[in-house]
Amino acid sequence: MKTLLLFALTAVCEIAGCYLPWLWLKQQASVWVLLPAALSLAAFVWLLTLHPQAAARTYAAYGGVYIVVALLWLRWVEGIRLQWTDGLGAFLCLMGMAVIVLVPRGS
Repeated sequence: MKTLLLFALTAVCEIAGCYLPWLWLKQQASVWVLLPAALSLAAFVWLLTLHPQAAARTYAAYGGVYIVVALLWLRWVEGIRLQWTDGLGAFLCLMGMAVIVLVPRGS
């Protein structure tokens, strides 16, 4: 559970760090949104270092959680209604993440 929450927080930082510059470039938001964007991306990188597994395995598993968080962002921040296929895809991604993270590994 701790790993899943850490993945989710990591994903929120990455999405916010990318979304804010998008607002500046596409929606004419203030240039000041770039400051929290940079801080958010710095937090994202730092959070990735807190994961206990090997870097490549962490990034692979993180991808599944990132997809779920991105879909939740789409719904809650951008206000776009999700389709049932979004839920199915998110579920399949989380199952893949669970296989990567939870399957016991030999030394």
